[in-house]
Amino acid sequence: MEEITDAIDRAAPEHFTQAPPKSAQAQMRALVKAAKGDTAAVAARLGVTRRTVERYLAGQRKTPRAALREALKREVQRIWQPGIRRQARKKASTTGGITVEVWAYFGYTAPVGTTDEPRLRHLTVHLPPEYANRLFAAQDQGVSDQKMRDIMAEGFQEIYFQNGGSRAESLEVEFTGIQAIDVSY
Repeated sequence: MEEITDAIDRAAPEHFTQAPPKSAQAQMRALVKAAKGDTAAVAARLGVTRRTVERYLAGQRKTPRAALREALKREVQRIWQPGIRRQARKKASTTGGITVEVWAYFGYTAPVGTTDEPRLRHLTVHLPPEYANRLFAAQDQGVSDQKMRDIMAEGFQEIYFQNGGSRAESLEVEFTGIQAIDVSY
């Protein structure tokens, strides 16, 4: 499961200026257009056959099953308004940063005499543009979710736990389990 990548993708619709298509036929059209007419590629992304995609395009099928309905919604949101998405990501990477709200277990490596027991915490932290840039670059490169967690944990370590370097200098933080995560930029 790619929790961090999914959370970043869920944040993009906040910036859309037009609503994504609602009907299955319009969603299929948008996906095929984004794939430059390659219905086989769309079928592979959705986990259906090429013929199923063609049937929805022709209007022969109108109501997808739950799994396909969710896949259509997810994939359309990933390709919808790429220019708007790029602008929002650029702004977050250069000036705005990202805000992360997370319920997660944080593990610690700290000096002797302190606890390193992972604890469930609910944190909302605004990470500066450098971390937004690193997260977006990692997502674009298709790195593993563990690498994305490491980047985010480093941001939490610096901003929240070490307070920008003013305390707990030798503390190292890692995500040991995410219960829920939400990102906005």
